[in-house]
Amino acid sequence: MALNGSVYVIDDDAAIRDAVSSLLRSIGFAVSVFETVPAFLEETLPDNPACLVLDVRLPGIGGLDFQGKLKELGVSMPVIFMTGFGDVPMSVKAMKAGAIDFLSKPFRDQDLIDAVIVALDLDRKRRIDLASFEDLVQKFNSLTHRERQAMMLVSAGLMNKQIAGELNLSEVTVKIHRGTMMKKLEMRSVADLVRTVELLKKHGVIEDD
Repeated sequence: MALNGSVYVIDDDAAIRDAVSSLLRSIGFAVSVFETVPAFLEETLPDNPACLVLDVRLPGIGGLDFQGKLKELGVSMPVIFMTGFGDVPMSVKAMKAGAIDFLSKPFRDQDLIDAVIVALDLDRKRRIDLASFEDLVQKFNSLTHRERQAMMLVSAGLMNKQIAGELNLSEVTVKIHRGTMMKKLEMRSVADLVRTVELLKKHGVIEDD
């Protein structure tokens, strides 16, 4: 039974592809192998946690360039690099760009296994966080104009009376909008609301004043 996640191996060396895929399959990972980047890009990938294990010096487009291309395409799949050159500056560049690990061939089997486990865990967490954020955006989109105004003013630290004056509403009406807003967003406290507003600003869902 395959572990929860897919591992995609890209290497132009058939011996490396076979060795890496055999190792990972032996402990239960679902593995697909590709000789080139174009071959990988033509593949229809399942929507599940996944990571890439690829040689840093691939024909055509190099591993580091491909890492950048993935970001341009909006693909957040974790990357593990393999290299036969032990290039320190290149490894530093890869890690700064978000690579999970940079393994010099020949590497220990356990080092690769550990890196894959970390990569899949990270992608799993990213997917959970993304689903949670998308749910939050749906809740935000359900707010009325007045409820959004209340959200912004409450998160800015204004009291009900101040909000009433700001919006030219009665304090009772403000309390109703505030209560409905907090319920729709499933917020338990103003502190939760402040963190939520900052998160929505960070991702451009609402404008940062």
